[in-house]
Amino acid sequence: MMDVNEKIYDVLILGGGPAGLSTTIYARRANLQVLLIEKGIHGGLIFNTAEIDNYPGGVKGESGAEFSMRLAEQAKSFGPDTVTDEITGVELDGEVKTLTGKAGVYRGRTLIIATGNVPRTLDVPGESEFTGRGVSYCATCDGPFFTGLDIYVAGGGNSALEEAVHLAKFGRKVTIVHRRDEFRADKAIQEKIFRCNNVEFMLDTVVRELKGGDLLDAVVVENVRTGDVREIHADAGSSFGFFVFVGMLPQTEIFEGKLAMEQGYIVTDEEMRTSIAGVYAVGDVRKKTLRQIVTAAADGAIAAVQCEKLLE
Repeated sequence: MMDVNEKIYDVLILGGGPAGLSTTIYARRANLQVLLIEKGIHGGLIFNTAEIDNYPGGVKGESGAEFSMRLAEQAKSFGPDTVTDEITGVELDGEVKTLTGKAGVYRGRTLIIATGNVPRTLDVPGESEFTGRGVSYCATCDGPFFTGLDIYVAGGGNSALEEAVHLAKFGRKVTIVHRRDEFRADKAIQEKIFRCNNVEFMLDTVVRELKGGDLLDAVVVENVRTGDVREIHADAGSSFGFFVFVGMLPQTEIFEGKLAMEQGYIVTDEEMRTSIAGVYAVGDVRKKTLRQIVTAAADGAIAAVQCEKLLE
């Protein structure tokens, strides 16, 4: 097989989450020559999800890690070339697109960007340890797992309050923890949260630590005005959910100044085309209203079909 650094591919796919893997499947089914580039583990954010129960046709009780591995195996069965590398530079103009990584240089006639985004974290002790075991960054994905339990939400913007409204359908009580004395969310969203009977507010407060055993069952908070620190525990033998909504970070740094963006997200049309011909963006990295596995997979399918048409 020709070295991946010497070959010019029909399609370069940057990112091995659901969007990138879906793109791989559809592009290989169209008999396009594909190179899939991923810097870490295939699966993206869903790899750390405790259970996936909202993907059509999914396996009941399947974890995010299991889903990711199954999807990755399906994509690999179609025979794409794959490489593990972190891309540090891009050249998007011209008929051949070039990606420069730490381990090599890759060329393709089209490029599909599926780099996704990552939640902005609180960066407190215990947060990473309990991710998937009580700590979550997706209410739609994980809210039902905390039905009848207490739920805490960190954040004060639109996303935090909108997700808190959704979580109020499941939790016995939802408490919003916000470092300021008022919310930054739109007034209409604030009015909606104030109408929820099982939502409480912990203002002027920051989270200092998350604790627990097998599951998260305690949170340490500090009042920024008084300096008072206290530790909140779940009921004996129980646990609670802690959702973090303090912003997302689209993984688009290397594309800044090269593609049209809004707030860091790549702007596309309905066919996933970006502002440069032959370059497409799919999944969570593009400007869109719903970021879910099912929409990421759909984006990938659309982009692959568009690549096929362009190359014809």
